[in-house]
Amino acid sequence: MARIRSMTEGSPTGLIISFALPLMVGNVFQQLYSVVDTAVVGQVVGVGALASLGAADWLNWLVLSVVQGFAQGFAILMAQYFGAKDYRQLSRSVGASATLCVIAAGAMLLISQLSLAPVLRLLNTPDDIIGGSILYLRIIFGGIPIVAAYNLLASILRALGDSKTPLYAVVVASGVNIALDLLLVMGLHWGIAGAAAATVFSQGVATVYCYKNVRRITVLKLTKEDFKPSREMTATLLRLGSPVALQNAIISVGGMVVQSVINKYGMLFIAGFTATNKLYGILEIAATSYGYAVTSYVGQNLGAGLIKRIRQGMRSAALVALVTSVVIASAMLLLGKPILGLFISGTREEIEASLAIAYHYLAIMSIALPVLYMLYIYRSALMGLGDTVIPMVSGFVEMALRIGTVLLLPLYIGQEGVFYAEVAAWAGAAALLAAGYYVRMHSWNRRE
Repeated sequence: MARIRSMTEGSPTGLIISFALPLMVGNVFQQLYSVVDTAVVGQVVGVGALASLGAADWLNWLVLSVVQGFAQGFAILMAQYFGAKDYRQLSRSVGASATLCVIAAGAMLLISQLSLAPVLRLLNTPDDIIGGSILYLRIIFGGIPIVAAYNLLASILRALGDSKTPLYAVVVASGVNIALDLLLVMGLHWGIAGAAAATVFSQGVATVYCYKNVRRITVLKLTKEDFKPSREMTATLLRLGSPVALQNAIISVGGMVVQSVINKYGMLFIAGFTATNKLYGILEIAATSYGYAVTSYVGQNLGAGLIKRIRQGMRSAALVALVTSVVIASAMLLLGKPILGLFISGTREEIEASLAIAYHYLAIMSIALPVLYMLYIYRSALMGLGDTVIPMVSGFVEMALRIGTVLLLPLYIGQEGVFYAEVAAWAGAAALLAAGYYVRMHSWNRRE
C-alpha cells in the first residue's frame, strides 16, 4: 500500500507534476541506456551497425508497442475501479489483464519471429545492413514476454498512483544495461547481438523489481478465479486495450513506410535519421510522463464522479506541458549537434554528411514539439475517460499523413520532404484528439 495514491484530492497541478516527475526521471534513464546502446554500437562497431539499428527501429516499435498498448488500455479500468474504491473489481481486472497479456505476448512472439525477415526485405532494407537488423530483432523479440510482464506491472502501479516504483526499476535496469553494453559490445566484441542481449536482460531486472512491489499492494487480493476472466470482464478489457494496441500498430505501419523511403537514400542518410530518432525519446520524455499522469488522474476522478476536477486538471496539464516542450526544444536546438555527434563514426566526410542530416531533422522536430505535447495530453485524457476509439482513429490520421507526406512531398522538394512526415502526423492527430476531448467533455457537462 506504501506508494499508491488517490488523485481525487489535492491540487491537480501538484498531483500531475509530482506523478509525472518520477516518470520523467525514469524515462531519462531509459533513454540513457538507449543512447548508450546507440553510441557504443555507432562508435565501436561502426556506421553500418548504426544504420542496422535504424532500419530495425519501426518494426521493433510495432511489435513491442502492441504489447504495451494492451497493458495501457487495461490500466484504464484499474484506475477507474481504484478511484471508485471498488477493490474487489480492481483485483478481478488485474487478474484478467494478466491472463490476456500472456496470450497477447505469446501470439506476438510467434508472429514477430516468423515475419521479421520478410518485412525487412519488403521495407527495402539495404543488403549491407539487413543481416545486422535481423540479428538484433531476433534477440529483442525473444524478450517479448518480459516486455509484456514489465508493461503490465508498471501499468498496475501507475493506475494506482505509484509512479516511483517504475522509476526505481528503470534506474536499476539502466545501470545493468550500460554495464552489459560495455562488457558485451566493447569488452567481448559481440557487436549488435551484445547490445540486444543487454537490453533484454535489463528489462528482466526491471520486471522482477516491479513484480515484488505489486505483491506488496494490500488492496490487491488476487485469487485463482481472478485469473479466469468472465466474458464481461474480457470484453471490457479488450474494448479498452485493443484500440490502444491497434493505434500503436497503425502508427508503426506509417513509420515503416517512412523507413522504406529513407532506406532508398542510402546508408549515410539512414545513419543520420537513426541518430535523430534516438534523441526522439528525449524529446518526448516529458510528454509520455504527463500522458501517464493525465490518464491516471482522469481515470481516477471519473471513477469518483468528479467531472469538474477533470477539467481543472486538464487546464493545468496543458499549461505545464506547453512550457516543458518549449524548454526541451530550446535545449535541443542549442545542444543537439554535439549530442548527435556521439552516435556517428566513420570518415570525416561520412560524419559530416550524417550529422548534417541528423541535426536538420532534429531542428524541425524541436520547433514543432509543442504540437506533440498537446497530442499526448488530449489522447491521454480521452483514454482516462474510457474512450480509446478516438485515439485509435487518430492513429489512422497519423498513418495517412505520415505516408502521404513522405511519398508526395519529396516529389516537389526532394529528400527535404522526408523531414516533415513526422510533424504532419503530429498536427493532424493533435487536432482530432483535441476536438474529441472537448466534444466528450461537453457531453459530461450536460449530465452535471
